[in-house]
Parts: sequence; C-alpha cells; structure tokens
Amino acid sequence: QVQLVESGGGLVQPGGSLRLSCAASGIIFGIYTMSWYRQAPGEQRELVATITSGSGTNYASSVKGRFTISRDNAKNTVYLQMDSLSPEDTAVYYCNANYDKTLAPLDYWGQGTQVTVSS
Repeated sequence: QVQLVESGGGLVQPGGSLRLSCAASGIIFGIYTMSWYRQAPGEQRELVATITSGSGTNYASSVKGRFTISRDNAKNTVYLQMDSLSPEDTAVYYCNANYDKTLAPLDYWGQGTQVTVSS
C-alpha cells in the first residue's frame, strides 16, 4: 500500500519560514520524481517544485529563490524549505510521486498539509 504523508504545515507570519516533509512508503522512492503542489481556496492546484530521481529541480516562478526542494532517498522523504513566506503562499500543500517510465504511469498523492501565512 502506497502512502505519502505530509507534515510541517502550520501558521507562520509573513517573512517567516517553514519546512514541509513528505514521507513515502510502499514505493521504490529513489526512482520517482517527487513534487510539491499547492491549492489555495477557490483556485486550481498548481505545481510548486519538482525534484527528479537524479535530483534535478524545477520551480514555479512565484517561488523561485524562496523555496528549496530536496530529497533524502535513504529516508524515503522529500522536503520543501519555504522562506520569505507571504500571504499569497497560503494554501494546502500536497506531495506527489510520479513514475512515468512504464506503459501505465504511476502517480500518487498525499493528503495535504495546510500552510497559512498571516500576521
């Protein structure tokens, strides 16, 4: 059974930092591309950051320079370090695991963790 469990969300003041974690089980973690998405109220889910199996990274323009995605394959965990947070970063953040080198791509989601940036 595949599980992605996010943690680390919460309430933070503007300008503050948070680190999200996503612990994966039930998959061969090291071969998956891992991503963080977010969804604000009334908005569509958007891609925030991606890290490939080879640790290549990509970021949404809105978070580039403020957020850092990383992975620890020994711990089956992906992280999202979020700095210089603003109220516009308020959303539910979701972890995604994707492996597309098969005829039927494998795609899994976590349950989400709430991040609220407010004074």
